[in-house]
Amino acid sequence: MKAKFIWYAALYILLTACSDKVDIEDPILRALSSEDPRIKMVMENLDAHEVQILFTRIDRSGDSISLTDHTFQVDEEAYFYPASTVKFPIAVLALEYINELKELDLNTRFYVEGDTVETTVGAEVEKVFAVSDNAANNRLVELLGQDRINERLQKKGIQPVRIAHRLSASNADEVVTKPLIIYLNDSTTMSMESSTNAPPQDLQLKGILKGSGFIDEDTLIGEPFDFGQKNYYPISAQHATLKRVLFPELFDSSQRFELDDESWRLLLNAMKSRPRELGYDPEIYYDSYVKFFLFGDSEIPYPEHVEIYNKVGYAYGTLTDCAYILDVKNNVEFMLTATLLVNSNGVFNDNVYEYEKVGIPFLAALGQELYDLELHSKK
Repeated sequence: MKAKFIWYAALYILLTACSDKVDIEDPILRALSSEDPRIKMVMENLDAHEVQILFTRIDRSGDSISLTDHTFQVDEEAYFYPASTVKFPIAVLALEYINELKELDLNTRFYVEGDTVETTVGAEVEKVFAVSDNAANNRLVELLGQDRINERLQKKGIQPVRIAHRLSASNADEVVTKPLIIYLNDSTTMSMESSTNAPPQDLQLKGILKGSGFIDEDTLIGEPFDFGQKNYYPISAQHATLKRVLFPELFDSSQRFELDDESWRLLLNAMKSRPRELGYDPEIYYDSYVKFFLFGDSEIPYPEHVEIYNKVGYAYGTLTDCAYILDVKNNVEFMLTATLLVNSNGVFNDNVYEYEKVGIPFLAALGQELYDLELHSKK
């Protein structure tokens, strides 16, 4: 572990010795070499935190756009639990799917059989991004089904990926979706039938077994926690989803999400909106409630000229954020996806994780360091 940190530090020294220009240095290594204690406390125990980072520099010249990726420890074979980040592709696919259906649009009212909430696809997508609502995500899973989600992502070149279950639901692992009751008008309804999906196979990846124990119904089980049946959505796939949403023109038509103008506007607005802008109490749901980079460790409203289009996830001690950051005042923009594990006791499902002390501060500092590098390179 110490040897790995020393190697990265030595590499940073070599890079900076070669040139004083920011734009020819590796931006991630420079950010991770910061003296900021929020970064240092993770880097001093790097192996334990399972850090992976993918940063994309965006250069524009006239109408052309150039994307340059930089990576740190990105490994599709090294498993981490994606948590709520899976809601991003599910939300986009739900918007795409209703564009194809005659019975539904963004504002068509429906409810899932057995559910007490009457809603619309547009409203559920906004909830997913505003406060990472699990129930909203699960309603969209009932609409799509796991097989349709996985097949569509793979056809668009977003892989590897495996969406196997709902989130925090009693029927999380159920392969049969629930029927939807759709309001055609105020007095007429129709039913969208359930679908039967293929049961998931155990994932064969590094790090599927994690930790030294886990809690099962208040009992400590003294063996590693098995993530083999869980969702799988590595940061390369997350970044690929983000790129297709932000820059669809860079991809072949077969790899784009097919959304109408109204759906695009709703999606992008939902991704960047602060909870208060969508009607949530700012005392509870502050601006950075689900935005970790740059401002995640502060509850103070962040500047209006900074827009963050993102989706976070955190569960089982793993925090992840996938974001496009845009400063319209200073002409700074970049994409950043990162994940890390904060579970010092090695026990899973005990809800004892260092989210607030280690994880979110690290992601906030990482975003700030990379923002500063891009700001200075522009100048």
